Amino acid sequence: MRRLLALLLLLLPPAALAQAPAQPRPGPAARAAEVRKAELDRAFEALRAAPDEAGAALVEARIRNLWAQAASPSVTLLLRRGAREVEAQMPGEALEDFDAAITLQPDHADAWYLRAQAYARAGNGAAAARDLQEALRLEPRHWPALVSLARLQDEAGNPQGALRSLEAALAINPRMPGGAERLKEQRRKAEGDAT
Repeated sequence: MRRLLALLLLLLPPAALAQAPAQPRPGPAARAAEVRKAELDRAFEALRAAPDEAGAALVEARIRNLWAQAASPSVTLLLRRGAREVEAQMPGEALEDFDAAITLQPDHADAWYLRAQAYARAGNGAAAARDLQEALRLEPRHWPALVSLARLQDEAGNPQGALRSLEAALAINPRMPGGAERLKEQRRKAEGDAT
């Protein structure tokens, strides 16, 4: 066996024997991000193929969990506190926490989405729309951001834009609760048939 190996080594050209430059190995955080991205891709495929709302709800929960795992512990704390403040009708305080979260981790789409919710509660639709667009730039499959954008577009008198956003959200999450009814109503508004 050793002779065969020695013979094979002799047959290789000298360049093949030269050691290839060592490639830097990704660190644990980079590996975790790669695994999370692959799992997200599979989850989004499962979401599109979900047979019913119950199945889709399970997949939605997993996707949201994967999004949350991408946040650092300090960003997670800020986002949770900000979400509680939005629920408590304290959008100003929530905006401060979401601003801090975005400063710490500007590539976290959910931070932009949550800040958009606070802006909308504070009555600043333009800022909310900008944040939703940033969330969608970072994660184009963020269907909750598309639904929120559709609502803002509809409120701003752009039923056609709202229809496009809602259709995009339903293309990602076809079993979204109430989605078919919302789409039907939005189509009526966009076509001018709403009463």
